[in-house]
Amino acid sequence: MLKKTVVFICLVLLGCTQFSFAQKSKTPVVKALVLYENGGHHLAFSKRAKLWLDSIAQKEHWQLDYFTNTDAINDSSLAKYNLFIQLDYPPYTWKPAAVSAFVDYIDKGKGGWIGLHHATLLGEFDGYAMWPWFHEFMGSIKFKDYIPGFAAGKVVVEKSNHPVMKNLPATFVMENEEWYTYDRSPRPNVEVLAHVDEKSYTPPSTKTMGDHPVIWSNPSKAARNVYIFMGHSPKHFDNAAYTQLLYNAIHWASGQKK
Repeated sequence: MLKKTVVFICLVLLGCTQFSFAQKSKTPVVKALVLYENGGHHLAFSKRAKLWLDSIAQKEHWQLDYFTNTDAINDSSLAKYNLFIQLDYPPYTWKPAAVSAFVDYIDKGKGGWIGLHHATLLGEFDGYAMWPWFHEFMGSIKFKDYIPGFAAGKVVVEKSNHPVMKNLPATFVMENEEWYTYDRSPRPNVEVLAHVDEKSYTPPSTKTMGDHPVIWSNPSKAARNVYIFMGHSPKHFDNAAYTQLLYNAIHWASGQKK
């Protein structure tokens, strides 16, 4: 009788342990605030990105909350997240409380950051002055021009050992992209992970800048951060290299402090 009781208790404890582990495994590893433009030139990309993000989040039990403006972003709301995804949202029109909270979030490593495409639209746009802190965050660059007719381009990986570049080929082609140019290369101020080979543009373009980084991180900030230029066409999500890149970036950046 005693042996049966001991066996029963062990089974109950094992079951409780397994249940507890199952519960913990469903705790979101990634809790992300996703800021995106609900309109304009890049809405099709944002909609497709949302579908992809939601599909991965469902499989991996991530928590994703979407914002279409910065009205509700402040110290308190941002504290709920370990990742900030700036999904084709420019570095202007932000409310003062959001600006203050975001700067503190990145400078103190309270969470990670991934910026896509429109996040480097730095300059004076729509009557807004350039955001000095964000200018420095992105390597002290200013938007200069872009390829309005779009072009395919070959991305060349420079730091294959970086977690964001894990399982990516040495080169991969991105179709139908705008390929921004800046007033200077951010390379002296950031860690470049990949660049675009401007000679590979199809069709060819004169909108070039020589050294042309397209994926980089700013190691001077406490937060893990990565900027990924490519983010114009919704068809990017049919590109296995691109989705692997984003997946890697989310896992790495959500680790918060370096």
